[in-house]
Amino acid sequence: MALHVLICPDKFKGTLSAQAAAGAIANGWWSARPQDEVECIPMSDGGDGFGEILSRLMGAQERLVATVDAANRPREARWWWQAETRTAVIESAEVIGLALLPAGKFHPFDLDSRGLAPVLRAAWEEGAAQVIFGIGGSATNDGGFGMARGLGWRFLRGDGQAIERWIRLDELANWQPASDLPAAAGLTVAVDVENPLLGLQGCTRIFGPQKGIRGDQAPVAEACLEKLARMAREDLGTDFAREPGAGAAGGLGFGFRVFAGARLESGFGLFSNYAGLAQKIEAADLVLTGEGMLDRQTWMGKGTGQLARLCRELGKRCVGFGGIVEGATLEPGGERLFHSLHGIAPGLTNPGQAKAEAAKWLEILARKVAAEHDW
Repeated sequence: MALHVLICPDKFKGTLSAQAAAGAIANGWWSARPQDEVECIPMSDGGDGFGEILSRLMGAQERLVATVDAANRPREARWWWQAETRTAVIESAEVIGLALLPAGKFHPFDLDSRGLAPVLRAAWEEGAAQVIFGIGGSATNDGGFGMARGLGWRFLRGDGQAIERWIRLDELANWQPASDLPAAAGLTVAVDVENPLLGLQGCTRIFGPQKGIRGDQAPVAEACLEKLARMAREDLGTDFAREPGAGAAGGLGFGFRVFAGARLESGFGLFSNYAGLAQKIEAADLVLTGEGMLDRQTWMGKGTGQLARLCRELGKRCVGFGGIVEGATLEPGGERLFHSLHGIAPGLTNPGQAKAEAAKWLEILARKVAAEHDW
C-alpha cells in the first residue's frame, strides 16, 4: 500500500544540514518503497540552519554584516530580511557557532558572544519591527555577557574597573545598562532546550562539556554565571535564571532576556507555525525525523523530541533516525513516543565512518528500515 511519508529531520551536527539529511532519507526510502509519496520539510529548532530554513519559509532575503566569531576573529555573517513584514531573522550559529572554530583550539573561557551585537544592530538599523533570533549551536558559555557589552552594557568591579572577560564575572559589583537600545523592536529568541541557567541541569554542566569545559572547571564557570544571575535578580526583581530556556546556548537565553528585553519561545514552535507542520503531519501516514545524536537531550526541548510529541498528539507514527541512538526511546516519565528508533553506528558501521560518509550511511539506513518493516 502506498503511503504519504513526511520527512522532517534536523541537522546531523557537523556532518549534514537538515536539507541534506532530508534528501538522504528520502533517497533511501524511495529506493525501497518507490510507490510512496514523499514530502521533505527540513527542520530547525533554533540551532544550526535555523536562519536559512526559517527565511525560506518566510520568503526573506539574505544579507551580510561584518562582525566577529566567538574567538573575536573577523567574520562576515549572514542574516535575513523580510521587507513586507519588516522581520529580521538571525542565527547565532552563523556568527559564534561551535562548528566555526577549529576543534580543540579555543577554550570556552576565552570565547564570548560579542559578535552577535553588530548583527542585531544591523537589523535594527534596517528598521526591523520584529527580530527572530535562533540561538542554538553556540560555542560560548558566557550568559550573554559579550553580546551585552557589544550593545553598550558595562560590567564593573568594586573598584569601578570594567570587567572584560566573562570568566571574571565573579568580581561583578555593579553594571551600567546600554543607553540606546530601540524600545519599539520586538525581539523573539528561539531556544532549542528548556534548561535553566544554573545548577545540575544548567548550561555549564549539561552543555559545557561538549564545548570544552571540564568537570573541574564547571564550578568556576558556574560561580561567574551565578553572580550575573544574582545581579539581575536584585536589580530587575525577576529571577530570569530559572526560566525554561535561560540556559540555552551557554546562557544566551538568559542574556537576551536580561540585556535586550527579549521574549523566549520554542524554536521548534516557531518553525512549526511557519511551516504549517501540524496540518502536514495530519495529512501524512508516517513521519520520519532524525538528528546526529538521539539521547536524553532529545527530551530537553530538541526539535526531534518535540516532533515526536506532536505526532503522538495527532495520532501519527514517528520514526527516528540518528547517527547514534543512546537511550532516547522513552521520555523521562517512561512514555514511548517514537514508533521506532534506528542508528547508523554501531549497527551499520563505526562512528568514524558514519561521520565521514554521513549521507551515504543515512541513505542506507533509511532504505533498510523502509524495506524490513511492514508499514
